[in-house]
Amino acid sequence: MKKMLLLSLLLNADLVNAQPNIGQLLTLHESIVQISVELENGNVGTGTGVVISPEYVVTNCHVLADGKGANVAKYGDGYKPVGLKADWKHDLCALKFEGLPFKPVPMRDTGSLEIEEEVFSVGYPNGNNVPQPSYGSIKAKYPYDNSLIIRSDAAFSLGSSGGALFDQQFNLIGITSFKSPGPQGFFYSLPVEWIKKLITSEEQLTLKAEGSPFWALPYEKQPFFMQVVIPYQNGDWKTLHQTAEAWTKSEPNTSDAWYFLGVADLKLNNVPSAKVAFDQALTLNSRHLDVLMRQSEMALTEANFDRLIQLVTSIKAFDSDAAEELSLKISALKQNKTSISGASSK
Repeated sequence: MKKMLLLSLLLNADLVNAQPNIGQLLTLHESIVQISVELENGNVGTGTGVVISPEYVVTNCHVLADGKGANVAKYGDGYKPVGLKADWKHDLCALKFEGLPFKPVPMRDTGSLEIEEEVFSVGYPNGNNVPQPSYGSIKAKYPYDNSLIIRSDAAFSLGSSGGALFDQQFNLIGITSFKSPGPQGFFYSLPVEWIKKLITSEEQLTLKAEGSPFWALPYEKQPFFMQVVIPYQNGDWKTLHQTAEAWTKSEPNTSDAWYFLGVADLKLNNVPSAKVAFDQALTLNSRHLDVLMRQSEMALTEANFDRLIQLVTSIKAFDSDAAEELSLKISALKQNKTSISGASSK
């Protein structure tokens, strides 16, 4: 009955871009659990956990922080942990059990992931009692503390903290952890390399938080990939330019640093500088779809048809709909120029 309920809910999910079928998701969900935390004020908080071994369920530390106790649930059954390992700075915690009847997920290192590679997340958002999938692709990888933070557009919301980000072979590639403010959020997942290191650490005796996670630090102490988001979303192009320029100096090999610098230059009408920044971003990452889309906007403005044809081919490799839309814009631009030329010759 419980699996029938899960199947029914999944059938109503948005599967337009889904690669996994319903049967595969049902099997995979055996490895995703819901976490309940008894809070000091008497309320109960919830989050998501991922089974990585018969002994350990990984989640975000902020799900557990300062709780009086925690347990995990699956199909109506509860399981009480017997230990905890915590990396409060990186917001990763592992609950230890004496044996769980669930299948652990395999893990894949972030270094092998490609930009625009299709992924999907699974978690328990907004109080759902069954896990829900969300689909997208990898948009960026950011160097941080000897690993890579993943940004994807596989959206997640409250309750999905500690959930799983999977590749198309159902390898765990990240733990869904935090998003930027605002309706057009940026979604970030923590790398599995940190999980592997966490499991080798000593056990903790309490759920008492030891400091804030890196993503919750004051703005000026946050990594650059977080600092650029708010000015970008708010259209504060001068602040974005200042921040992105500092980012390129600090991390000259990070393509997104150059991308955001290019966006700021473009919005400030520094078109030559924007072209240089976008070219550098694309040199560092030839799969950067956002750069290709910005370059197509500039090429349309300049009526640079040779470049536009190149961009259609490049964009089509990652987004066929966007490539088709660009082709239509090129055709319309050509017709418009022909009409203007014909009218002026009369």
